[in-house]
Parts: sequence; structure tokens; C-alpha cells
Amino acid sequence: MIRKELLELLFEAASIQRWNDHIRPEHFTELDKQSHKMVYAFVLAKIEEADHGAQINWPELIEGGLFEFLHRIVLTDIKPPVFYKLMAEKGEQLNRWVLEKLKDRVSDLQLDLFAMMENYFLSAKQASLEKKILKAAHYLATNWEFKIIYRLNEGLYGLEETRNAIANQIEEHYDLAGVQKLALGKKTSNFLDLVGQLRFQQRWAQSPRVPKTSVMGHMLIVAMMSYLCSVELKACPKRIYNNYFAALFHDLPEVLTRDIVSPVKRSVAGLEEIIKDIENRQLEERIFPLLPATWHDELKYFIDDEFKSKIIEDGAVKPVSSDEINNNYNSNIYSPLDGEIIRGCDQLAAYIETFLSISHGIKSYHLEEGNRQLYSSNANKVIAGINFGQLFSYFKV
Repeated sequence: MIRKELLELLFEAASIQRWNDHIRPEHFTELDKQSHKMVYAFVLAKIEEADHGAQINWPELIEGGLFEFLHRIVLTDIKPPVFYKLMAEKGEQLNRWVLEKLKDRVSDLQLDLFAMMENYFLSAKQASLEKKILKAAHYLATNWEFKIIYRLNEGLYGLEETRNAIANQIEEHYDLAGVQKLALGKKTSNFLDLVGQLRFQQRWAQSPRVPKTSVMGHMLIVAMMSYLCSVELKACPKRIYNNYFAALFHDLPEVLTRDIVSPVKRSVAGLEEIIKDIENRQLEERIFPLLPATWHDELKYFIDDEFKSKIIEDGAVKPVSSDEINNNYNSNIYSPLDGEIIRGCDQLAAYIETFLSISHGIKSYHLEEGNRQLYSSNANKVIAGINFGQLFSYFKV
């Protein structure tokens, strides 16, 4: 079972401010950076498959992203030069200390996540392609932030040294086809730039809230929860991949339409369908042209009816329930996707957002009403064997 302590830890990244010794946008958080990093990792891995014929172990890439995320939260806001020096000189001891801090939080899961983390951080196998892609994605996401930081801090002592250090690290990864393509600054780079704007779109924008979270950060929270639910169900590798990346991209249309809250969508009969139609047309016209044509069908599979469970059978998308996937379709050949679980995780993430703010004493009608509605609609919900009612009960106000 997924522990409350693990879910709480995921949200701690929303309070870790990045570049906090520089002039910066108000909320440059570790959560947003990690989310952007995983979008970069997806793009780099897809290009590596297409251009170099690489065999990507997608569950390993997803797990590595989660492990590095948790590692960074435990070490909080150590300045990068100090962090890398510490890792170079005392890396094993530091990793063991981090693992000890995480041990209890990742217990009780179907997978032995702690043993997997130990292997990831302490194994001699340091040069896997998946680790290389994650490292490149880390520096590319950092560089995206730094280009904004640079404009605000031009002339600040040490800034050029930082710029050179990031550029040198990116150059170390030029053997990856995706790094070379992104360096051209063309359409795929524009896609990642557009996705980055989701960092600046605030969730629950009509209400004061602590900690504030962006649409970008929310997408990663939902993706990580979907991964944890998937491994609880002993999902096949393709199901893990679909659930994680469908969750990571589930709010992608909001970069074009902004966050239209559910009460507004449902206030007029038929409005929700009209908004969905507009989102789909915007995706076709403005986002898909920025990506290789061979990716379009998969992204549509992720985003179309994102909260409906489905499989692919005989070349056609077929709606099924997540219970049916458990019983009959938990196999790579069906490309199963648990939209129902993604919706459950989406609502759980929103519920925890309200809980955290109310617990900090920052509340409003919108947050309290959202909290009540989300709890009442999920208090007894079980999806494909995942007891969402129990997960919601962890955070009952």
C-alpha cells in the first residue's frame, strides 16, 4: 500500500525554491524543474529510439526519475557546486544517508522500491543509457531556467562561471541525438519551451494557498502517483509507460487554454464538450506541428479522453474499464492505459493541495469547498483494486 509519508514527501518539492540567491521568477521550484526534466527525458529518449535505434528501458527511466527526485528532496537546497563536490568526495556515504531517510516512506509497496533505489544509487552500473538521458534532461531543464535567470542577473559576480559550467555539462551529452537537435533551437525545442510555460500557470488561481503549485508541478505529481498505483497492480511495462506519460501530459492543453476549473466547465450544459473540442483543435494546430509526425498518434492516445481507460486491439482504440485491464489486458500487446487511475490520482493530488494549505492555516471558500467535494466523491472509491478511499482518508481535515 502507498504510504501517507511518501505522498507527503512528493509535495515537499513544491516548497523548495531554486536559484534563491539570484533574482528570479517568484516560484521557481524544485517540483517544477523535476517535471520539466521528465518532459525533456521523454523527448530525448524518443529521439534516441528513432535516430539511433536505441532500446530504451522505459520503466527504468521512469524509476530513475522518481529516485533522483526523492534524492534531491532529502538533500534540499544544496548549491550545485557544493552538491557535486560532496557527491564526488563522499558520494556513497551521502547516498546511504539519503536511502536511510527514505527507507520507511517507500516500504509496504508491492515492488521493493527501497532495494531498487539501493541498486540505482550504489551499484557499479553507472553508465546506463537511461541514466545518461536523465542527466542530460537535468542539465537541459536547468539551462532553460538559467536563460531566464541570466537576463535578470546580468553582471552578477559568478554568473558567467555558472553559464559555462552548464554549457560544458550539456556538451558532455552531445552524443545523444536529442541534445544535438535541441541545440538547433528549432521546433522540438519550441515544444519544450511551450511546455515550460506551464510552470507559470498557478493551480487554484482564485485562492491564496500554501504551498503554491503550478500546472507543471501538478502533472508530475499525478504521473508519480500513477506510477506507484501501476506497480501496486503489477502492471506490464507498456501499461506503466502509458500511465506515467499520459499522466505527465494530461494537462498539456492548458498551455493553450489555461486552467479552466471544473465548476466553470460544468456550469453550462455542453460547455465541457466545447472546451474539449477547442483544446483538441489547439493541439492539432499549435502543438503537434512542433513534434515529429510519428509521435502524434501516441500523444493523442495519451491526451484524448485522458480519464478513460482503454487498450489498442486490432489497431483500434477500445474503451475498457481498469478492472477489465487487470483481468484480461495487462499485457504489452494491448498497450493498456488506465485513465480511471489517472483521474483518481489527479483528484487525490488536488485534494492534497487543499489539505496542505488548510493545514497551514491558509484557507478560502474555494479550497474548503473543493476539499469537501473531492473527499465526498472519493471516500469510498476503489479503482482496479487501488483503495483511493484509504488514500484520501490519510488527508482528512
